[in-house]
Amino acid sequence: MAASTSKAAAVVLILCLLCCNTLLLPCSASSDSFLQCLSAMMPTELVYQQSSSSFTSVLQSSVQNPRFVTNTTVLPLCVITASDVSHVQAAVRCGRWNGVRLRVRSGGHDYEGLSYRSVQPEVFAVLDLARLRGVQVRAGEDSAWVDAGTTLGELYYTVGTTNPGFLFPGGACPTVGVSGFVSGGGIGLMMRKYGVGGDNVVDARIVNANGDVLDRAAMGEDLFWAIRGGGGETFGVVVAWRLKLSKVPQTVTVVNILRTMEQGAADLVAKWETTILQPVLPDLTIRVVLQHRHAFFQTLFLGGCSDLLSTMGSLFPELGTTAADCNEMTWLRAMAFANYRDLDMGQNVIGGDGLSSYWRARAWAERYFMGNYRRLAAVKTAVDPTDYFRNEQSIPPLPK
Repeated sequence: MAASTSKAAAVVLILCLLCCNTLLLPCSASSDSFLQCLSAMMPTELVYQQSSSSFTSVLQSSVQNPRFVTNTTVLPLCVITASDVSHVQAAVRCGRWNGVRLRVRSGGHDYEGLSYRSVQPEVFAVLDLARLRGVQVRAGEDSAWVDAGTTLGELYYTVGTTNPGFLFPGGACPTVGVSGFVSGGGIGLMMRKYGVGGDNVVDARIVNANGDVLDRAAMGEDLFWAIRGGGGETFGVVVAWRLKLSKVPQTVTVVNILRTMEQGAADLVAKWETTILQPVLPDLTIRVVLQHRHAFFQTLFLGGCSDLLSTMGSLFPELGTTAADCNEMTWLRAMAFANYRDLDMGQNVIGGDGLSSYWRARAWAERYFMGNYRRLAAVKTAVDPTDYFRNEQSIPPLPK
């Protein structure tokens, strides 16, 4: 059986080489040859084509935004449910050889749904990493290897039960994928103390555009920097992250206070805007959610209620925090999530050379990344000059 599969894969490879002349240049999109390539290089039961009775349920299994489940949503050619790193390599190679791009999904929480849909009609496949999940951690160690399909909730539970007293500063939504969280930077309520999620990555394994698996040493520091906040579907497919774990107090305090306009919400928000700029309180984070005529103040303090009340009394007495507002708990119950993508800020435009336009992407990318945009584009040029990995807000290569 193994010999037969190897021979089939070799035949597919030869045909693709004849078509493309080189592994570095994609063929014109060919749905049939792409699917044949996949069937030769991985178990067919992992690939759900549109003709499959399970296609819709698998595609929608982690869709978080119902706006993108409509009759007008551009559907993928298939959904590849990789359960091994070799399957990710096969998907990248087959896609590259046959001109079929991949949308890579970890938890499906992309605000614009770009991990499983295309805004414009194109031939693409969804590479779903949900079966690539697992956490390797031992008691007393300050790091953990985490597979890309693992959710934050699974990471928290494993760390909290196996290595109590340590944390990873992620978000509150347990179904968010670790890979999407980290690749978007990883903003959370504990970042003033521990940094954003991307700051807490010490190693990673990525499948590049050639289908090779690289760790930090092999990929180099520029690419390692770029994947920790440069966004997904730009530089390759990260299949695992080694995350730094930090010590955390046994008790943290959460306070949620709602104020209306009649209760002075506008003045409180104005005071909050100046309060949060003070860098001297790494143990305290306050965020505000504005909705209609209400302001919802969410406070997280790394310590007990009595210390929080003392701090708030001197820093933000106008909010009126009392002991009755305090909720003391473990860090596992007190996380927040805020990685936001917004296509209203702009979208990539494909130029006549078949590449995403660096100049047109400046409209949105310089708002997200400011002075880091050009550096990210330079990394993109070095690792994926043909722009195989891309979506509507991926980093383009530098112009030639």
